[in-house]
Amino acid sequence: MNKPSAEEHLGLVRLCANRFRGRGIEYDDLYSAGCIGLLKATEAFDCDRGVKFSTYAVPVILGEIKRLFRDGGSVKVSRSLKELSLKTVKARDELSKILGREPTIKELSERMETDECQIAEALSVSLPPVSLTDNSEEDGKQIDISVPAPDTEIGDILALRQIMELLDEKDRQLIIMRYFQGLTQSVTAKNLNMTQVQVSRREKKLLTFMREQLLK
Repeated sequence: MNKPSAEEHLGLVRLCANRFRGRGIEYDDLYSAGCIGLLKATEAFDCDRGVKFSTYAVPVILGEIKRLFRDGGSVKVSRSLKELSLKTVKARDELSKILGREPTIKELSERMETDECQIAEALSVSLPPVSLTDNSEEDGKQIDISVPAPDTEIGDILALRQIMELLDEKDRQLIIMRYFQGLTQSVTAKNLNMTQVQVSRREKKLLTFMREQLLK
C-alpha cells in the first residue's frame, strides 16, 4: 500500500477546522494548524497497522488545532454579540416555560426574528469558558489542557465503530443523524418514519446499550 498523500486528504483538515469555528481563532489559523497535523500524520502513518489513514489522521489534526488554543488565542466577543447573547438567553428561558422543554435554534430564531447562525453563536457566548490558567493564589502557574495521545483517540474511535456495527441499520442511522449529523429528534423521526417520542425512547435505550459496551 502506498503512502497517503496530504493533498488528497485536505478535506479532513476542513472538517476538523470547522468544528472549532467561532471560538476566538480565525478559520485560516485553524486550517493552517490542521494542515501541519495532516503532514505529521502522513509522515508517521504506517500502512501495515491495519488502520485506515483517516482514523489515524483525524486525532493528529485535532491535536494540532487544540495546541493552537493551548498556546494562545484569546476569545474576543463584540459588544453587540454580548447584547444578543443576553437577549437570546432571556428568550430561551421564556420559551422553555411556554413549551415545557428547551427550544430549538429555529424556534428561537423565529421568536427573535434573527438568523439561526447568529442565534447559535449568541448561545455559545453564554457558555462558561474553559480556563487555560490556574487562578489559584498559591502559584498562579499556567495549566495546559490535556490532549489525548493519538493512539488513545484511535482506540476510542475503533471501539465506537465496533459498537456501531452491533446495531441494526435503522438504529445505526438514528445515532448517525442525532450525533454525527446533529439533526433534531423531530427531523430524525421524519427521516426514519417514526414519531419524536419513539426516537427519544429508542435513543435513550441505544445510548445505554452503547455505554455498557464501552465499559466492558
